[in-house]
Amino acid sequence: MDALFAKLLLYLQYPFVIHALIVGLLIALCSSLFGVTLVLKRFSFIGDGLAHVAFGAMAAASVLGFANRTAFILPVTILCAVWLLRGGQNARVKGDAAIAMISVGALAFGYLLLHLFTPSANISADVCGTLFGSASILTLTEGEVWLCAVLSLLMLLIFVLFYHKIFYVTFDEDFARAVGTNARLYNLLIALVIAVIIVLSMNLVGSLLISAFVIFPALSAMRLFTTYRTVTIGAAVVSVLGALTGLLLSILAGTPVGATIVAIDAMAFLLCSLAGRIRTGAAG
Repeated sequence: MDALFAKLLLYLQYPFVIHALIVGLLIALCSSLFGVTLVLKRFSFIGDGLAHVAFGAMAAASVLGFANRTAFILPVTILCAVWLLRGGQNARVKGDAAIAMISVGALAFGYLLLHLFTPSANISADVCGTLFGSASILTLTEGEVWLCAVLSLLMLLIFVLFYHKIFYVTFDEDFARAVGTNARLYNLLIALVIAVIIVLSMNLVGSLLISAFVIFPALSAMRLFTTYRTVTIGAAVVSVLGALTGLLLSILAGTPVGATIVAIDAMAFLLCSLAGRIRTGAAG
């Protein structure tokens, strides 16, 4: 145990490890706050669809040779979020069908582009790293850390400023409209924030594991708490602790970052479910 602790202290002396922890914890916090809304509004499939869109945009950015791929991926993912929530509602292809279409299509075209035009010699490793997360979270530049920090703080500010509006729209859109709230506008705001979270999370957990990363903490908190505020706080605690534990374990043991974090979140969900059952049985 002393040797493990000494090894951890040694790693924490490196700036790239501190950068990874800062970015990972900020992303985990933001994703958990909006993850509760995502689950309650049954927007989980939208999150999954946007994650696949982000993969397709990443592939296109790689082929086009963008130095800053986030500058290309972010607007593309945001535009798709706008289309799914606004344009998709008025189109002939609606709901789950539109999400499935754009999700599978983006995934297929992304892989095809990488296979045909990628300059990398190891396509399988690139694709696997993008889908399931990679060690790129440990190679973030100072500029990328600042970008993630600024966007994360902006999302936290949005959540705090519009907390009550998000609450109304999450639980009862009809009531929200009745009291003068522009429900469509706040649904769009939620989708835009989720799009940003997904883009930021790609380096951490990969596009295929993002949905689990966002949803597991919310589901865990719902097994223990009953009010929106306590569920949100509980989800934030579970998500941040899961990200911290997963990052440290992956650094020490050399395991995949994304899979380790999501596995920790899954175990937390099982523990919270067990605790909820025990509490319900004791109360009964």
